[in-house]
Amino acid sequence: MNKGSYLLIVKVKKNVTIKVGRLGEIVFNPGYYIYVGSAMNNLVKRVKRHFDKNKKIRWHIDYLTSKIKPEKAILIPSNEKIECLVAKQLAKYFSFISNFGCSDCSCESHLFYSKSYPRLDKILRNAGFNVLVKLVPK
Repeated sequence: MNKGSYLLIVKVKKNVTIKVGRLGEIVFNPGYYIYVGSAMNNLVKRVKRHFDKNKKIRWHIDYLTSKIKPEKAILIPSNEKIECLVAKQLAKYFSFISNFGCSDCSCESHLFYSKSYPRLDKILRNAGFNVLVKLVPK
């Protein structure tokens, strides 16, 4: 399982404002944020990096995960880059933060919001994605 896409689930407990690069200050309301990313080289290593608070800020999601550790990740192994397909599917069910995490594609966002815990397994499986692993690094 070296390639694929992943979802990070980040629980925000109270309003927090974070400056996110060129996007500027974003207010994250209490609830669950679901980030869609991909790693076409080393999927597990990429995902584990997001759980480390002390990391070089590279991507939009790093601004959030350097302040709030993700609760878990869902891995979707694939030899093809499917993160935009996954993001488009989630956009049908969740609100999102415009332009977050998608500066290299034409998606509206790669960060989605749900006030309650999101039922992602069912949504992904119904869309035909092979959800293989749930990962909760220490």
